[in-house]
Amino acid sequence: MPTIVVKPHPEMCPEGKQFAVEPGVSICDALLRNDVDIEHACEKSCACTTCHVHIREGYSSLDEADELEEDYLDKAWGLDTESRLSCQAIVADADLVVEIPNYTINLVSENHE
Repeated sequence: MPTIVVKPHPEMCPEGKQFAVEPGVSICDALLRNDVDIEHACEKSCACTTCHVHIREGYSSLDEADELEEDYLDKAWGLDTESRLSCQAIVADADLVVEIPNYTINLVSENHE
């Protein structure tokens, strides 16, 4: 079973986190299930960029982003070559190291449950 390591984030995960995850789950769902409260203003429908993450290790194990995700990623703050929308990136069989950006373009926290 792959492991996700979340790098420390000042608000969502100050200490960082590590947990096992079943393949086939989105990174967003894996984070939420493990008490990392990442924003997902569009309810994981690939219609915003609030769940944007950087995949620092294991990026090549993920399926390629489709055209819609690429279009939204172009609007993300702090975009780099390892950026993905966590609601669209599905865990495969490799371990991942995920970094959550310090900022999003979302002006108001939605505080989802």
